[in-house]
Amino acid sequence: MTRQSPLTVSDPIGYAFAVAGAVLFSTKGIFIKLAYGQGVSTEMLLSLRMLVALPVYLLILVTILRREDSLRRALSVPVVLASMAVGILGYYLSSYLDFLGLNFVTAQYERLVLFTYPFFVLLFGVWFFGDRMLWRVVPAMLVSYAGLLVIFGWNLAINPDGLVTGTLLVLAAAITFALYQHLAKRQMLTIGAGLFTCIGMSTAALVAIGQNLVLAGPASYLGLTPQIWAYGLALGLLGTVLPSFLMNMGMARIGARATASTGAFGPVVTIIIAVLVLGEPFTLFHAIGTALVLAGSVLFTRAERAARKATP
Repeated sequence: MTRQSPLTVSDPIGYAFAVAGAVLFSTKGIFIKLAYGQGVSTEMLLSLRMLVALPVYLLILVTILRREDSLRRALSVPVVLASMAVGILGYYLSSYLDFLGLNFVTAQYERLVLFTYPFFVLLFGVWFFGDRMLWRVVPAMLVSYAGLLVIFGWNLAINPDGLVTGTLLVLAAAITFALYQHLAKRQMLTIGAGLFTCIGMSTAALVAIGQNLVLAGPASYLGLTPQIWAYGLALGLLGTVLPSFLMNMGMARIGARATASTGAFGPVVTIIIAVLVLGEPFTLFHAIGTALVLAGSVLFTRAERAARKATP
């Protein structure tokens, strides 16, 4: 049974980092949908996001290595390779699955499906990382999934085309991101949140850019409109750089499970922007489903915190 440090149990700064990261990450689906409206491919858009973010991470990486002798000494070949692999899992594979899913589902539904990843964080912790199962959170999980089923049922009746495919892709993104959170936590304990983020994101960026170069070629970037470049810039900075550092700093302070339970603001922000900017529908079924998903998250968070405080 893993033990939580006193800092993890009550750390307002850690929770603030995690919440801010979740809110910024929630804008990602909006920018993706806007870019898709301009006819850009999934691979191109993901590469644009990473093309904007990569110089920032490389600059920060060089700065950290110059200033922190202890971190530089901690960089062995196994540590670097493990950080690169975990970065590809969380920042490339999970993102690619999510981007693909947004071709089929709305931004607000995508965010609600992704919002279930704390449950997978809990399950992976129990199955693979020696965490204790918290049975008191199971009702909360059922409440959230009931909310998703309400919205899924409405979409199935109104616009079923691609719904199952999109749902499965986004769910796969949530599962891979949950696994990433556990693996990332272990890397951050060795080399710190900042250095790990730079290594992991830079590696994922190179993979995403390389993928688009193979599929579309270097000349494909020359035909992009300024508007598409603007969406790529927003995705790279607001939807990638800032939230990745905020969430990883929060994770380093309060742990993967606590970080996963702080994202309730994300779906709300996504829904508001999706309705106002994208003109997505928000019916009574959306309201009921969203309320259930958020209620489940609140119940999950309370049960999770109570269990941590009760842990000796």
